[in-house]
Order: sequence, then C-alpha cells, then structure tokens
Amino acid sequence: MSDLSEKPLNWKPDPTIGYTVVRRADGGMNFTFTDASMRTLEHWRDFSEEHLLDSDRLTCNLYDLRQIKELPYEAIQIALQLSADPSTRNIRMAVVIANEDVRKGIQQIVDLTAPLGLEMGIFTDIAEAEAWLNRPLTMKT
Repeated sequence: MSDLSEKPLNWKPDPTIGYTVVRRADGGMNFTFTDASMRTLEHWRDFSEEHLLDSDRLTCNLYDLRQIKELPYEAIQIALQLSADPSTRNIRMAVVIANEDVRKGIQQIVDLTAPLGLEMGIFTDIAEAEAWLNRPLTMKT
C-alpha cells in the first residue's frame, strides 16, 4: 500500500491568505488558520471544494483555529455549504479552538451537520484532537 501522505495536495502557499495546509500521514490534511478574512475564507472554500471532488476514502482533517479570535458569520455559512457535499461523510474533522466565541460558532456547525453524517469534534488541546482523529475509521452506511 502506498503512503497516503504522498497523495497530491495541490496547495500553493499564498501570502495574501491567512491559512496553510499540509498533508497528514493518514492522507488527510492539517489546516492552520491565522485569520478569517473574506479573502482567506473564499480561498479555503475553493481549495476544499476541489478536494471534495476526488474524495475517495475515509479521511481525517485537523483544523487549528487557535489563532482565530472571532469566527465570522461567513465562515459558518461556507462551512455549512461545504458540509452539504455528500463527500463530507468520508471525513472525520477535529477543530482546535482557543476561546468560547469560536467554540460557539463551531458548535453551530456541528449541530447543523450532524444529521448529514459529518463527524466533527471540538477541542482546546491539539494532542486530544489528534488522539480523537486517530481512532479507527469506519465507513458510514
């Protein structure tokens, strides 16, 4: 079996946006956000939509939002839009936050996407998020 971390990422760093992404060893992605500006959110939406098109296996993604102080309404709307894609049922997502305001926004997303089958957890500790992501994956029917 090939190393899942070798799956193409199609990521090009851009100094005008406030997030980076790297491939995880399990084939998923680690996102680190430094801002939630509209430019960043639009770029993230486009990048994520492209990756959902060829989603073919169970994947774990980690979103590090510890540097985000406030989650804009637009971020919640884009996350809900992306979560409506049937491919998100193949994703286990851990979101690491640093404050209660961001937690409230992420909790809205969790509450609205749970019926769609997206598995998402909210954490304040990155090690706990990784442990949760590393549980065995099972295909949802």
